[in-house]
Amino acid sequence: MAYPGYGGGFGNFSIQVPGMQMGQPVPETGPAILIDRYSGPAYSDTYSSTGDSVYTYFSAVAGQDGEVDAEELQRCLTQSGINGTYSPFSLETCRIMIAMLDRDYTGKMGFNAFKELWAALNAWKENFMTVDQDGSGTVEHHELRQAIGLMGYRLSPQTLTTIVKRYSKNGRIFFDDYVACCVKLRALTDFFRKRDHLQQGSANFIYDDFLQGTMAI
Repeated sequence: MAYPGYGGGFGNFSIQVPGMQMGQPVPETGPAILIDRYSGPAYSDTYSSTGDSVYTYFSAVAGQDGEVDAEELQRCLTQSGINGTYSPFSLETCRIMIAMLDRDYTGKMGFNAFKELWAALNAWKENFMTVDQDGSGTVEHHELRQAIGLMGYRLSPQTLTTIVKRYSKNGRIFFDDYVACCVKLRALTDFFRKRDHLQQGSANFIYDDFLQGTMAI
Protein backbone atom coordinates (compact mmCIF):
# COMPACT_ATOMS: atom_id res chain seq x y z
CA MET A 1 0.00 0.00 0.00
CA ALA A 2 1.39 3.39 -0.97
CA TYR A 3 1.68 6.09 1.66
CA PRO A 4 1.82 9.48 -0.11
CA GLY A 5 4.26 11.82 1.58
CA TYR A 6 5.96 9.04 3.52
CA GLY A 7 9.58 8.64 2.59
CA GLY A 8 12.66 7.96 4.61
CA GLY A 9 11.70 10.48 7.27
CA PHE A 10 8.80 10.54 9.68
CA GLY A 11 6.40 12.81 7.84
CA ASN A 12 2.69 12.53 7.12
CA PHE A 13 1.11 9.63 5.30
CA SER A 14 -2.37 8.65 4.19
CA ILE A 15 -4.23 5.37 4.32
CA GLN A 16 -7.64 4.24 3.19
CA VAL A 17 -9.95 1.56 4.49
CA PRO A 18 -13.14 0.11 3.10
CA GLY A 19 -16.11 1.99 4.50
CA MET A 20 -19.36 0.56 5.76
CA GLN A 21 -22.86 1.60 4.85
CA MET A 22 -23.97 4.48 7.05
CA GLY A 23 -26.67 3.42 9.49
CA GLN A 24 -27.02 -0.08 8.05
CA PRO A 25 -28.73 -2.38 10.57
CA VAL A 26 -26.98 -5.59 11.49
CA PRO A 27 -28.88 -8.91 11.41
CA GLU A 28 -30.49 -9.62 14.76
CA THR A 29 -27.99 -11.68 16.77
CA GLY A 30 -28.44 -10.55 20.35
CA PRO A 31 -28.59 -6.96 21.61
CA ALA A 32 -29.97 -4.33 19.28
CA ILE A 33 -27.06 -3.04 17.21
CA LEU A 34 -26.73 -0.19 14.76
CA ILE A 35 -23.52 0.63 12.96
CA ASP A 36 -22.20 3.81 11.44
CA ARG A 37 -19.57 4.07 8.72
CA TYR A 38 -16.66 2.82 10.80
CA SER A 39 -17.15 1.97 14.40
CA GLY A 40 -18.82 -1.38 13.98
CA PRO A 41 -21.58 -2.13 16.45
CA ALA A 42 -22.88 0.49 18.84
CA TYR A 43 -23.65 -1.80 21.74
CA SER A 44 -26.94 -1.35 23.50
CA ASP A 45 -26.81 -0.94 27.26
CA THR A 46 -27.23 -4.52 28.40
CA TYR A 47 -25.78 -3.51 31.74
CA SER A 48 -28.78 -1.79 33.29
CA SER A 49 -30.66 -4.90 34.42
CA THR A 50 -27.61 -6.37 36.14
CA GLY A 51 -26.07 -3.19 37.45
CA ASP A 52 -25.73 -4.19 41.09
CA SER A 53 -23.93 -7.46 40.41
CA VAL A 54 -21.60 -5.83 37.87
CA TYR A 55 -20.59 -3.18 40.37
CA THR A 56 -20.01 -5.90 42.97
CA TYR A 57 -17.60 -7.69 40.63
CA PHE A 58 -15.79 -4.45 39.86
CA SER A 59 -15.54 -3.07 43.39
CA ALA A 60 -14.25 -6.38 44.74
CA VAL A 61 -10.96 -5.92 42.89
CA ALA A 62 -10.74 -2.14 42.29
CA GLY A 63 -8.08 -0.17 44.15
CA GLN A 64 -8.66 2.85 46.36
CA ASP A 65 -8.67 5.03 43.26
CA GLY A 66 -11.76 3.19 41.99
CA GLU A 67 -9.96 1.78 38.96
CA VAL A 68 -8.58 -1.58 37.86
CA ASP A 69 -5.39 -2.47 36.03
CA ALA A 70 -5.03 -5.42 33.65
CA GLU A 71 -4.37 -8.01 36.35
CA GLU A 72 -7.31 -6.77 38.43
CA LEU A 73 -9.54 -6.76 35.36
CA GLN A 74 -8.53 -10.34 34.63
CA ARG A 75 -9.53 -11.40 38.16
CA CYS A 76 -12.75 -9.42 37.94
CA LEU A 77 -13.85 -10.99 34.65
CA THR A 78 -12.87 -14.47 35.80
CA GLN A 79 -14.83 -14.12 39.03
CA SER A 80 -17.84 -12.72 37.18
CA GLY A 81 -18.04 -15.76 34.95
CA ILE A 82 -18.77 -13.64 31.88
CA ASN A 83 -16.62 -15.98 29.81
CA GLY A 84 -19.11 -18.76 30.57
CA THR A 85 -17.77 -22.20 29.67
CA TYR A 86 -14.91 -20.70 27.68
CA SER A 87 -11.37 -20.33 29.04
CA PRO A 88 -10.67 -17.20 31.16
CA PHE A 89 -9.29 -14.17 29.39
CA SER A 90 -5.52 -13.96 29.14
CA LEU A 91 -3.63 -11.08 30.71
CA GLU A 92 -2.70 -9.78 27.26
CA THR A 93 -6.34 -9.66 26.19
CA CYS A 94 -7.18 -7.77 29.39
CA ARG A 95 -4.41 -5.28 28.62
CA ILE A 96 -5.87 -4.45 25.24
CA MET A 97 -9.37 -4.26 26.72
CA ILE A 98 -8.11 -1.49 28.98
CA ALA A 99 -6.24 0.18 26.13
CA MET A 100 -9.44 0.25 24.06
CA LEU A 101 -11.18 2.43 26.68
CA ASP A 102 -8.18 4.12 28.33
CA ARG A 103 -9.02 7.64 27.22
CA ASP A 104 -6.78 9.31 29.82
CA TYR A 105 -3.84 6.94 29.21
CA THR A 106 -3.48 5.82 32.83
CA GLY A 107 -3.31 2.13 32.03
CA LYS A 108 -6.38 1.57 34.19
CA MET A 109 -10.15 1.41 33.83
CA GLY A 110 -12.84 3.08 35.94
CA PHE A 111 -16.34 1.77 36.50
CA ASN A 112 -17.96 3.72 33.65
CA ALA A 113 -15.47 2.25 31.19
CA PHE A 114 -16.01 -1.18 32.76
CA LYS A 115 -19.77 -0.91 32.13
CA GLU A 116 -19.03 -0.12 28.50
CA LEU A 117 -16.69 -3.10 28.29
CA TRP A 118 -19.25 -5.35 29.97
CA ALA A 119 -21.88 -4.51 27.33
CA ALA A 120 -19.38 -5.08 24.52
CA LEU A 121 -18.23 -8.42 25.94
CA ASN A 122 -21.80 -9.67 26.19
CA ALA A 123 -22.50 -8.70 22.59
CA TRP A 124 -19.26 -10.33 21.38
CA LYS A 125 -20.04 -13.45 23.37
CA GLU A 126 -23.50 -13.73 21.82
CA ASN A 127 -22.00 -13.37 18.35
CA PHE A 128 -19.39 -16.02 19.12
CA MET A 129 -22.01 -18.43 20.43
CA THR A 130 -24.08 -17.84 17.30
CA VAL A 131 -21.28 -19.11 15.06
CA ASP A 132 -19.92 -21.70 17.53
CA GLN A 133 -22.88 -23.94 16.85
CA ASP A 134 -21.27 -27.15 18.09
CA GLY A 135 -20.29 -25.55 21.43
CA SER A 136 -16.64 -26.50 20.98
CA GLY A 137 -15.39 -23.16 22.30
CA THR A 138 -13.67 -22.43 19.00
CA VAL A 139 -14.71 -21.24 15.56
CA GLU A 140 -13.29 -21.95 12.14
CA HIS A 141 -11.97 -19.44 9.63
CA HIS A 142 -15.20 -18.97 7.73
CA GLU A 143 -17.10 -18.63 11.00
CA LEU A 144 -14.81 -15.81 12.17
CA ARG A 145 -15.50 -14.04 8.89
CA GLN A 146 -19.21 -14.52 9.54
CA ALA A 147 -18.93 -13.17 13.09
CA ILE A 148 -17.07 -10.07 11.92
CA GLY A 149 -19.75 -9.48 9.32
CA LEU A 150 -22.51 -9.87 11.91
CA MET A 151 -20.86 -7.14 13.98
CA GLY A 152 -21.25 -4.77 11.05
CA TYR A 153 -17.72 -4.55 9.71
CA ARG A 154 -17.37 -4.57 5.93
CA LEU A 155 -13.79 -5.66 5.29
CA SER A 156 -12.00 -6.75 2.14
CA PRO A 157 -11.18 -10.45 1.63
CA GLN A 158 -7.49 -9.63 2.00
CA THR A 159 -8.05 -7.95 5.36
CA LEU A 160 -10.19 -10.81 6.59
CA THR A 161 -7.50 -13.31 5.58
CA THR A 162 -4.90 -11.32 7.52
CA ILE A 163 -7.10 -11.26 10.62
CA VAL A 164 -7.78 -14.99 10.41
CA LYS A 165 -4.07 -15.80 10.15
CA ARG A 166 -3.28 -13.55 13.10
CA TYR A 167 -5.85 -14.99 15.51
CA SER A 168 -6.13 -18.67 14.59
CA LYS A 169 -4.30 -21.56 16.24
CA ASN A 170 -4.09 -24.80 14.29
CA GLY A 171 -6.96 -23.64 12.14
CA ARG A 172 -9.26 -22.70 15.03
CA ILE A 173 -10.03 -19.41 16.81
CA PHE A 174 -10.55 -19.63 20.56
CA PHE A 175 -12.89 -17.29 22.44
CA ASP A 176 -10.05 -15.36 24.08
CA ASP A 177 -8.43 -14.68 20.70
CA TYR A 178 -11.80 -13.81 19.23
CA VAL A 179 -12.36 -11.17 21.90
CA ALA A 180 -8.83 -9.82 21.38
CA CYS A 181 -9.65 -9.51 17.68
CA CYS A 182 -12.91 -7.68 18.45
CA VAL A 183 -11.14 -5.28 20.83
CA LYS A 184 -8.48 -4.38 18.28
CA LEU A 185 -11.01 -3.97 15.49
CA ARG A 186 -13.05 -1.57 17.58
CA ALA A 187 -10.10 0.36 19.02
CA LEU A 188 -8.25 0.81 15.73
CA THR A 189 -11.46 1.69 13.90
CA ASP A 190 -12.28 4.33 16.51
CA PHE A 191 -8.73 5.69 16.22
CA PHE A 192 -9.05 5.93 12.44
CA ARG A 193 -12.55 7.34 12.47
CA LYS A 194 -11.60 10.28 14.68
CA ARG A 195 -9.06 11.33 12.07
CA ASP A 196 -11.27 10.79 9.05
CA HIS A 197 -12.94 14.18 9.38
CA LEU A 198 -14.98 13.85 6.19
CA GLN A 199 -16.01 10.25 6.98
CA GLN A 200 -14.95 9.12 3.51
CA GLY A 201 -12.64 6.23 4.36
CA SER A 202 -9.33 8.08 4.29
CA ALA A 203 -7.24 10.01 6.81
CA ASN A 204 -3.89 11.75 7.23
CA PHE A 205 -1.59 10.83 10.10
CA ILE A 206 1.54 12.21 11.65
CA TYR A 207 3.88 9.22 12.00
CA ASP A 208 4.20 9.68 15.77
CA ASP A 209 0.42 9.90 16.13
CA PHE A 210 0.05 6.68 14.15
CA LEU A 211 2.53 4.86 16.40
CA GLN A 212 0.89 6.10 19.58
CA GLY A 213 -2.53 4.99 18.41
CA THR A 214 -1.52 1.55 17.18
CA MET A 215 1.23 0.55 19.61
CA ALA A 216 -1.04 1.22 22.60
CA ILE A 217 -3.43 -1.53 21.52
